[in-house]
Amino acid sequence: MIAVIGASGNTGRVVAETLLAQGEKVRAIGRDTSRLASLVQRGAVSYAANVTHAAELAKAFEGAEGVYVMLPPDPAAADVPAYQSAVSDALASAIQKAKVPYALALSSIGADKPDRTGPVVGLHELEQKLSGISGLNAVYLRAGYFMENLLPQAQVIRGFGKAVGPLRADLKVPMIATRDIGARAASILHKRDFTGKQARELHGQRDLDYREATAVIGRAIDKPDLEYAQLPDAQLRPALIQMGMSASMANLLLEMAEALNSGYMKPLEPRSAENTTPTPIETFVAEKFASLFTGKGANA
Repeated sequence: MIAVIGASGNTGRVVAETLLAQGEKVRAIGRDTSRLASLVQRGAVSYAANVTHAAELAKAFEGAEGVYVMLPPDPAAADVPAYQSAVSDALASAIQKAKVPYALALSSIGADKPDRTGPVVGLHELEQKLSGISGLNAVYLRAGYFMENLLPQAQVIRGFGKAVGPLRADLKVPMIATRDIGARAASILHKRDFTGKQARELHGQRDLDYREATAVIGRAIDKPDLEYAQLPDAQLRPALIQMGMSASMANLLLEMAEALNSGYMKPLEPRSAENTTPTPIETFVAEKFASLFTGKGANA
């Protein structure tokens, strides 16, 4: 049996669905089990647990041969680092108490750094805590820049006629669809042929800068002249807070952008067949962004 944290989310749902299709027994874990109904219909067992409660998670992990763990985002948390630390403490404690032999943790490029990478610092700490568990075999799947991060641009483009953000227009980053992360994570957990602790990167289908991504979006929404503009933090911070983020999260995201812009946060592996995934941005934009922009689809 494989236990999946965040089974109603972008990556966790794909992990659970893929494992079920591969014949694995899956325990889908979430705070709201009603959001796990579609997985239950596919054969999963749902389990209610709070990711900050070690005792609840230990029960959820009982009997699991492997676990998929992550730090579910809480962009409204007043103190995001404290929240992330509480979650990683609970996950590590539960894995140790339940004596789970295999774990795959969703991490990020930049998690090798102990500081100045915004919310990715929390993933660095998660990796460190899992590495301290004797006998655990763990893979830290360090993914690139989520294509889903482009989705809020739909509202921005409608309101301002252009895409905006904190990243340099010419900064190429490895952009990846979360479906590809979930599929790879499921494959690794299904095989369970890894030993010790190891980090593996996923770079997506190709590296893109925001000008290139914006051009793809423009073609898909019939705005071929759509432009991208990098804005200063002083303009972006209040906009992020207005979108519902806490000041803590807004500051962390801007810190992460600076880490990317400066090159402090970057992939460690060269691109290869192993860390390249199949979904191109054109497919993602056509299937997710365009329908969201026109109001014909829900946010992914």
